[in-house]
Amino acid sequence: MTTPVGAYLALGSNLADPAEQLVQARAAINAMPDTKIVRVSSLYQSPAWGSDEPQPDYINAVIAVQTTLSARDLWLATSGVEAAQGRVRSGAQNAARTIDIDLLLYGNTAIQSADLTVPHPRMHERDFVLLPLVEIALLVVIPGHGRASDCLRAIGPTRIRKLSHNPAWK
Repeated sequence: MTTPVGAYLALGSNLADPAEQLVQARAAINAMPDTKIVRVSSLYQSPAWGSDEPQPDYINAVIAVQTTLSARDLWLATSGVEAAQGRVRSGAQNAARTIDIDLLLYGNTAIQSADLTVPHPRMHERDFVLLPLVEIALLVVIPGHGRASDCLRAIGPTRIRKLSHNPAWK
């Protein structure tokens, strides 16, 4: 029997009813084999950034799971959730999307391969990831960068807005 590993997943959407996209992704993650959701952040709204084209705001959240899947299998399973929800990878970085699921942390493991990097290489710079992460894991450490809460503090003021209670989410 494999010992479960704690992992953190970031969810984001800015197309096709973004809050509902996150609700669907959460249900699909909950249904994945050998994976159990243990904590869920609130939903947060953030402006889209990093794109040449104007986009709607994003809805973001972070989910903590316990899993016996390998990091690669967890990443492949979440990629399957994205595909099932109509995620189209156009090749354009920071393009609008129905759902984006990033594997942020997988225990204390560092992975560097052609298609998977853990910890997520830019998570320490992104307030829309750090704010929901810190909400559910105040003391979590991002290897190579320190505590997520310190990374968030270093970013400074944010335009991220915590959304009011959504019964379908919590």
